[in-house]
Amino acid sequence: MSSSKHSSALRRLALSVLQPGFVGTEAPDWVLRDIGDGLASVVLFSRNIVSTEQVARLTGQLRAENPDLIVAIDEEAGDVTRIESATGSSRPGNFALGTVDDAELTEAVAADLGRQLRAAGVSLDYAPSADVNSNPDNPIIGVRSFGSDPGVVSRHTAAWIRGLQSSGVAACAKHFPGHGDVAVDSHHELPSYPAGREEIAAQALPPFRAAVAAGVRAVMSGHLLVPAYDPDLPATLSRRILHGLLREELGFDGLVVSDAIEMGAVTRRHGIDGATVKAVTAGVDAVCVGGESAEEATVALLVKALTTAVTGGELPEERLAEAADRVREFARWSAGLRAAGSAGTTAGDGIGHVAARRALRLTGAARAALPLTAAPHVVELAPVTNMAIGKETPWGVAGPLRERLPGTTSVRVRGQELEEGTVALERCALEPAAGRPLVIVARDVARHAWMSRAVTGLTAARPDAIVVEMGLPGTATTAAAQIFTHGASAASGVAAAEILTTTSAG
Repeated sequence: MSSSKHSSALRRLALSVLQPGFVGTEAPDWVLRDIGDGLASVVLFSRNIVSTEQVARLTGQLRAENPDLIVAIDEEAGDVTRIESATGSSRPGNFALGTVDDAELTEAVAADLGRQLRAAGVSLDYAPSADVNSNPDNPIIGVRSFGSDPGVVSRHTAAWIRGLQSSGVAACAKHFPGHGDVAVDSHHELPSYPAGREEIAAQALPPFRAAVAAGVRAVMSGHLLVPAYDPDLPATLSRRILHGLLREELGFDGLVVSDAIEMGAVTRRHGIDGATVKAVTAGVDAVCVGGESAEEATVALLVKALTTAVTGGELPEERLAEAADRVREFARWSAGLRAAGSAGTTAGDGIGHVAARRALRLTGAARAALPLTAAPHVVELAPVTNMAIGKETPWGVAGPLRERLPGTTSVRVRGQELEEGTVALERCALEPAAGRPLVIVARDVARHAWMSRAVTGLTAARPDAIVVEMGLPGTATTAAAQIFTHGASAASGVAAAEILTTTSAG
């Protein structure tokens, strides 16, 4: 083969192992060109989405260049939603489903989501999170996990995969080998999971074994250091973990996808180009990129890094070709899955809201205080969320309460405002609630000292206040009247508003 032909073939191989994002609700020319040159996948984010119908037009435009193109999305439902980022998810997330612990319900919710994604032309969903949230201080997983028990997480990971794939959309179990027992956000720094191999086998790996048994054909690596397997390289860059543990020990022979390669956990030390080369060398088949770095120049940089690594001997060409083969094989399989997926529309206001209602838990004092008969004042305590959760995604209880009890007022308070003294709870929370019910909405109160202080102060001044916790239930809340939604999806907010205003709470 001539050098120019070899160079062209190498470029096609390099393009085929990237899963880039892009900006806009229509396909940019550079993406269409790259698909023609071998790009086998793209990933959609909320910036690409206006409606299911618009996404269907976009994916149709993309697939005109390659009918087997993999169109991925990071759609977990619950707190992490792209397809419903403008409205909030109409389906609860994993923690709510794990709390109900009805595998058939989980399967039905995932199938419902799958039908919506399939109608939009999506063929791969970066979900479910198979992480066991064993560390309550985990800043990145939390309610994205089905829970802290490996058995529960395994059961629902398998059910979610079955449900999604029954609708024609491929699932992707993440974040291997388990991101649940860390205390650092991998978007910014490199977390470490210091457990020994026996503990990892008992705690973190069972859901991934269950995913493989349930027929998952894609697994996403996590950007975390697991010293028991590799003291030097994070899982995404570790052959010991991706090949030795995932492929040889767990027997997984499908597509290995990286978590977003621009995340600080891997780029701070290696750069985005270096991390990409090391990931593919270690055993990643498809490199997700473009959540933040969504420009044509980023794809060009990574293609050059991969081809240069091959010609320079850092990346064996056989490894790059093997990755490209796995991508092609997955693309064919997922296209067939999409064609065979169950027809029909989504359940709309159906199964997601049923699940959200079933996930509610109330204390006795809350039951005794309900229903609200007068329009309340709602104080929503808003934490800074991790980057997986879209800043544009609405959450809370005030909106749906206002629809049910006209005259409901609300305020949203952030920790920085309280710390700086620009907002005082007396003025914005207690005074407007004088002579009226007070509803306090929190999100992971046990993880945020400022939020715990605010709830304690407000409930001391108003012992009759009702606290709605939309994150992980903790022990920091002293109020007796509490409602737990187990997630902050739109469906969960509506369910909470319903229980606050109906007489069926008892």
